[in-house]
Amino acid sequence: MDENRARALLARERARIETGLAATGQDAPLEGDELREPGDRDSEDLYLGELSAARREELERELAALERAEARLAAGEYGLSIESGKPIPDARLEALPLAERTVDEDERYRHG
Repeated sequence: MDENRARALLARERARIETGLAATGQDAPLEGDELREPGDRDSEDLYLGELSAARREELERELAALERAEARLAAGEYGLSIESGKPIPDARLEALPLAERTVDEDERYRHG
C-alpha cells in the first residue's frame, strides 16, 4: 500500500477513535448510591454508565492497535502481517486499517 494512503487511513482512524473517546466521557455513574440492578426502574444511568465504560475500553484497545500500526508504518512494515510477514491485501487495509494479520491468520488467531 502506498505510504501516503496508509497515513491518510491511519489519520482517519485516529480522528474516529479520539472523537469516540471524547464522546464517552466519564459523566454517567457506574454505581449508584442505592442498590440498583440494570433493568430496575430508573436504572438508565447505571446502564448508560456501563455501556459508556465498555465503549471506552473498546476505543482504548483500538487506540493501542492504531499506535502499533503507526509504529509499523514508521518502520516500513505497515501492511505486512505481524505473524508471518506476508503482505496484507490493500483491500483489507482499506476496510480495516488497523489489521495486523491476513484474513486466514486472523481467523486462526481468533479461533485457535
